[in-house]
Amino acid sequence: MASKLSVLLLVLCTLTLAQAQLRLFNLRGSKLPANLFGTTDGYVTVFCGEASLGKTSVRTNTVNPWWEEEFTHFQAQENEVLKLEVRDDDLLFDDLLGVCERQLQFGTHQHDCYLKKGGTLHYSYTLG
Repeated sequence: MASKLSVLLLVLCTLTLAQAQLRLFNLRGSKLPANLFGTTDGYVTVFCGEASLGKTSVRTNTVNPWWEEEFTHFQAQENEVLKLEVRDDDLLFDDLLGVCERQLQFGTHQHDCYLKKGGTLHYSYTLG
């Protein structure tokens, strides 16, 4: 009896720590705050939990950028935090426009994140 209980507990622990594939896509910004010249050179840096997944290309001279990159992470877990940092690329240092954080849930989701300095980041992800 004790060995059956041990096996059951092991299976349950394995299920709660199951990893899934994360796919982040369809990143776009709208009405990002402009610099003195009336434009933004925006990009997004992506994190899942402690893992850095990379960053998008810089979209120059637009307050409404659309990024074509997709990000995949094969070791994501439900309730892990997806963090997106939106920045304006500048000569000396890049301005942080805002940070979007969300706990991952299974399925496909679309979100709008209102940035601290103004504007919105729109994105979609699938966890499964």
